Parts: sequence; C-alpha cells; structure tokens
Amino acid sequence: QVQLVESGGGSVQTGGSLRLSCAAYGYMYITFCMGWFRQAPGKEREGVAVIVTRGGSTYYADSVKGRFTISQDNAKNTVYLQMNSLTPEDTAMYYCAAARGCVYWTRPAAYNVWGQGTQVTVSS
Repeated sequence: QVQLVESGGGSVQTGGSLRLSCAAYGYMYITFCMGWFRQAPGKEREGVAVIVTRGGSTYYADSVKGRFTISQDNAKNTVYLQMNSLTPEDTAMYYCAAARGCVYWTRPAAYNVWGQGTQVTVSS
C-alpha cells in the first residue's frame, strides 16, 4: 500500500514561486506514474503534470508548460512540482497521485492512491 504526503503549499504573490513535495511511503515503484492535480473551488480536478517513475518522462498541461517542472528523487521516494511565474489562476488545492500507468494521465479515475492535498494561493 502506497501512502502519499504532500507539502510545500502556501501563499505567494503573482510572479512568485513555490515547490511542492510528495513523499511516497510503501512500494512506490509498483506504481509507474506519479501525477500532480489541482482543484479550484467549483471546478473539476485538473491534471497538471506527470512523471513516469521509471525513465523519468514528463508531461504537462498546456496551462503550466514552461512554468512548472515535475521531478523525482528516487533515493527519497519523493516527487516535486516546481512552480514558477505563478498567477491567481494557479490558486487551487494541489494533490499528488499514483497510478500503474500513464496513458490516461490527465484522468483522475486512472489513479488509485491520492494524497491529502496542499493549498496554493496566489494573490494579485
């Protein structure tokens, strides 16, 4: 059983940066896909970025390309989301999630383990 614990959220001004962390406990590499999602009030959960744990391939939503970077530290069983040039539109609860495959990485239903979430608030 994999457990995921996010951290690193907070409040920043427009143009600021944050780095989110997702620590995985358990047999992380039974899962092959680690994703970051976000959900703003009244909106659907949105896939932001994903990393294939074996090989390190990454994919991003168009809305964050060039601003966000997903990475992993295998020794620490941790996945990161570096977020730069933040705007108020990035305000949301951010979740990390684990899945056995990345084919449908933008679909929340493809993930079987979720963290508790960490809040990101960007003010103008």
